[in-house]
Amino acid sequence: MTEAAEAPAPVRRKRVQGGVATADVVLSAHAGGNADLFPRILALHVPDGAVVADVTYGQGVFWRQVPPGRYRLLASDLSTGTDCRALPHADASVDALVLDPPYMEGLLRPKAETRGGQGSHAALRTYYDAGGGRAGPGGGRWHQAVLDLYLDAAREARRVLRDHGILIVKCQDEVSANRQELTHVQIVTGLAAMGFYARDLFVLVRPNRPGVARLLKQVHARKNHSYFLVFQKVPAGQDPARYRTRDLLPGA
Repeated sequence: MTEAAEAPAPVRRKRVQGGVATADVVLSAHAGGNADLFPRILALHVPDGAVVADVTYGQGVFWRQVPPGRYRLLASDLSTGTDCRALPHADASVDALVLDPPYMEGLLRPKAETRGGQGSHAALRTYYDAGGGRAGPGGGRWHQAVLDLYLDAAREARRVLRDHGILIVKCQDEVSANRQELTHVQIVTGLAAMGFYARDLFVLVRPNRPGVARLLKQVHARKNHSYFLVFQKVPAGQDPARYRTRDLLPGA
């Protein structure tokens, strides 16, 4: 026998995994309408009680299935006299912001006779177009005008959002002047340069097939999907490339 008894080996406890098995999760792709998907995005990324500024509110389609009172909603758009590029909110005063400006260059043409926005896009034209005597975005033309509008509005969103605040952007890619424009990629790249972290991406597929009025020859795939992009405001001085997703605490 040894002079001192050997210490017993530590008992290894079996590791127990947390959580529950389920298929009831929010998915990145959804077939349906904005009103169906938007509440799921909010539930995943914006906590109850948060101050949410929807600066392109329009007819409020996004909010039709959001339980009343869950958030402190600040609704505005051009029809209320509020331009998403010049908001009335104080610096760092809102928890989350929703942005859904015109995403087709046809909606931003200065001449009414050539401006798009008929049929299913009539609401976009009515509430958000840059025509009708309103000031157009930036100095760009065609698709660049669309991108300028998004980027200018995002800069203003960064001003009014508090650190780690959430920015939800609705957009759609387009073909303009015989050029494929991947708008969602351009927005992600542009907002990263401003100090936003791309937290999530949702693909919304329309439930019906889009029609074409006068098709001579198809060159590009017809778009039947759009995007919801979710960003988080990275505090000044921090590198967005090294930022990690973090919970948002309302009013903290």
